Amino acid sequence: MSFAEVLAGLPPVDHLMAIELTTTDGETARVENKPGSQGSLKVYAYLLEKFGSLDKAAAEAGLIMYAEHTLDARAHPGKHPNIDRLLRVAAGGAEYSMVRIHA
Repeated sequence: MSFAEVLAGLPPVDHLMAIELTTTDGETARVENKPGSQGSLKVYAYLLEKFGSLDKAAAEAGLIMYAEHTLDARAHPGKHPNIDRLLRVAAGGAEYSMVRIHA
């Protein structure tokens, strides 16, 4: 399944402004509802709904959802920060709590 096909099967995120992520060490990140990251917002919103946080299992599921973009992120570190984060968590890096920020 391609990333576009995955996105087509996910619920809309028009009601969200962003998802904020925080590690126990205080590292923060934000996936915003803006052009270029709306697909990521859909993926992260789904992961939050299904897993409740961004742990190893959630990260591995997210990497599958990003489909062809995961391969590109592996080949070009830094090009896809939202996927890079999943790669780090899946490899045993810090886990994140996630909070929805409503529009």
